[in-house]
Amino acid sequence: MSTPPTRVLLGVRGMSKEAGTKVATALLSTPGVSRATPDEGQIEVYYDATQLTVMDLVRAVRAQGFLAGML
Repeated sequence: MSTPPTRVLLGVRGMSKEAGTKVATALLSTPGVSRATPDEGQIEVYYDATQLTVMDLVRAVRAQGFLAGML
């Protein structure tokens, strides 16, 4: 039996909805991320907490050139 994914809402400073698509694509390429839904200034992420931490997700967003933190 699998565990349901963990949900986190990340605030992303300066991210437009268009840039959010790029960030979501990068997050989705991270093993353990099952869903990434961007909006202006934030992104909702569902991930496997046995594989990733919130800081892993924040680092993935930072790699795209944005500051991020948990909301």
